[in-house]
Amino acid sequence: MTNRIVVAMSGGVDSSVAAALLHEQGFEVIGVTMQLWGKDVCSSSGTRLCCSVRDAMDAKAVAKRLGIRHEVLELEQTFRTHIIDYFVESYREGLTPNPCIACNDHIKFGSLLEHADRLEAPLIATGHYARISHDGERDRAILRRAADPRKDQSYVLFNLTQPQLTRARFPLGEFGKAQVREMARALGLATAEKPDSQDVCFVRDRDKNGFLRKELKVADEPGPIIDVTGRALGTHQGLLGYTIGQREGLGLAVGTPLYVIRLDQPNNRLIVGSNTELLRDTLVAERVNWVSIAPPQTPIRAWAKIRSRHEPAAAEIHPLHDGGARVAFDEPQSAITPGQAVVFYEGDLLLGGGWIAK
Repeated sequence: MTNRIVVAMSGGVDSSVAAALLHEQGFEVIGVTMQLWGKDVCSSSGTRLCCSVRDAMDAKAVAKRLGIRHEVLELEQTFRTHIIDYFVESYREGLTPNPCIACNDHIKFGSLLEHADRLEAPLIATGHYARISHDGERDRAILRRAADPRKDQSYVLFNLTQPQLTRARFPLGEFGKAQVREMARALGLATAEKPDSQDVCFVRDRDKNGFLRKELKVADEPGPIIDVTGRALGTHQGLLGYTIGQREGLGLAVGTPLYVIRLDQPNNRLIVGSNTELLRDTLVAERVNWVSIAPPQTPIRAWAKIRSRHEPAAAEIHPLHDGGARVAFDEPQSAITPGQAVVFYEGDLLLGGGWIAK
């Protein structure tokens, strides 16, 4: 079998070092930079987008420095369909999407894997901070947290399938960010001091609401802001872009902190309340993907993480017949948000996860 491996090179320091480590290990590395937006967008924004011309040039420079082959893969329409449209339609429906998970599913471990097949490369790699190994007893690929919990990105990888994980490599899983930057400096890579990309890397200037208004071609429709008792507190300038748990930007001065509790789209009302009123002790997840274990037939105990920066909480996971799960937390959790993912852990082992429906 060939030792050829395709590395997703975004033009950042993480993917640059991932390619360097694999090259040092003797792999035949092919760096691939994915072109996700049209060149007019990528070259005209002051914000670092996920496809900027500078990023592609940086990736090419790193490949030249390492002495590896480099290609650009055009995926503009695929990115539009699976990431942008998903992101926009989720907000239209009052959900809070996670485009990073969708990008991993459809772009990095979808289209890139297909391109690896065309290049006759059995493996692909990314700069994610997570760890993969093979469990012979379970006869499956298992996914674990990164060695550095501060950089762990396993949460956004929960939806990967066994065929995808079997072919994936995460060279940075055993390292911390400071170590990665030091390796980049030692190798003389142009990306060594490059800052990390923003969370929603395709929204220029961090203007999410402006991006959504343009994509949906809708105007803001003001409406009432009310508390959980129905008392009017103010006026919102359009529900688009609000998310459960949000505190900033409400424009209310009532003497106590208030948070978004719910978006009442049929009546164009924004429901707000105290932090206590955000608490819930159960959720229902749909489309659960079991990663490191076979789908359980009976309830299991696990630690459940309801967003990327959430501290996992003890819970009992009840499998449902429709492929979903009901999650019952030992202690109520704040701002459980439909559209986000809930991911289950046992220690550093990622068991599985699904999409929060309600």
